[in-house]
Amino acid sequence: MTQNSSWLDAITFDEQGLIPAIAQDVKTGTILMVAWMNAEALDETVATGRAVYWSRSRKRLWRKGEESGHVQIVHEIRLDCDGDVILLKVQQEGGIACHTGRTSCFFRRLDGTAGRATWTTVDPVLKDPKDIYK
Repeated sequence: MTQNSSWLDAITFDEQGLIPAIAQDVKTGTILMVAWMNAEALDETVATGRAVYWSRSRKRLWRKGEESGHVQIVHEIRLDCDGDVILLKVQQEGGIACHTGRTSCFFRRLDGTAGRATWTTVDPVLKDPKDIYK
């Protein structure tokens, strides 16, 4: 981590040292995904200009696109009013942010009314995950 971390002091991390991070397409405004970052991930993101997250399941840094090639080039980083959510405005390389091969992780929409609501898949798979992850 860099010596000058005063900008990190404004961030409220949770008890596990994490903060939720929303990735938004810089051109369209589409919400691509939500992930987690720790101070090290944020610091590397700022240093490299590429999105780096903390993988809770793998317990390690996750450099977005390290396996798929679908990296996120960071254009802007914002912090919410409470200092506990990060917004990354990114250029999504390859147009695919989701491990399912879709543009966005938010590809299901709730249709219907209470008691009869169902999730409907509304966004297509752009590339078969078997062709993305070897």
